[in-house]
Amino acid sequence: MADITAHMDKSIESLKHNFSKVRTGRANPNILGDITVDYYGVPTPITQVAAVKVPEAHMLMIEPWDKSVLNAIVHAINASDLGITPSSDGTVVRLPFPAPTEERRRELVKECREIAEQARVSIRNIRRDFNNKLERDEELSEDEVRREQAKVQKHTDDYIKKIDEMLKAKEAEVMEI
Repeated sequence: MADITAHMDKSIESLKHNFSKVRTGRANPNILGDITVDYYGVPTPITQVAAVKVPEAHMLMIEPWDKSVLNAIVHAINASDLGITPSSDGTVVRLPFPAPTEERRRELVKECREIAEQARVSIRNIRRDFNNKLERDEELSEDEVRREQAKVQKHTDDYIKKIDEMLKAKEAEVMEI
């Protein structure tokens, strides 16, 4: 059961990571996690070359430790698919997050539902793999296999419930104006 828990926890962590990338109307530093900057010839995440601050709910402020990388940060953000236009004043980069329209929020909710469904599928695949292992285990009797499969199913149901709760919270966050 510890093995199943470890695998399912990884799926939950992946879901959290994917949810953090979904852009709501609020400024979230996690959105910059996958954007890299050319820092002296090495692709480096923005979070490793600058301090990312949230001075207000709809604004991110990126303050590079090395001012020479400022233009590279602006270029990297423009090249990414964030859909946000950065503004630079020579010392910091500001990212304004406009509130999404009602239609855009509905699209984001659909995207969140797809991400949650992928996590559910992942959990179900883990269940299937472990059930197959149990069936192939020749040391267990049929009754023991059924008991273990029932435990695996209960575990699966608990994790699916966690995913549903996380989805509900994310939907509420996205639909919030």
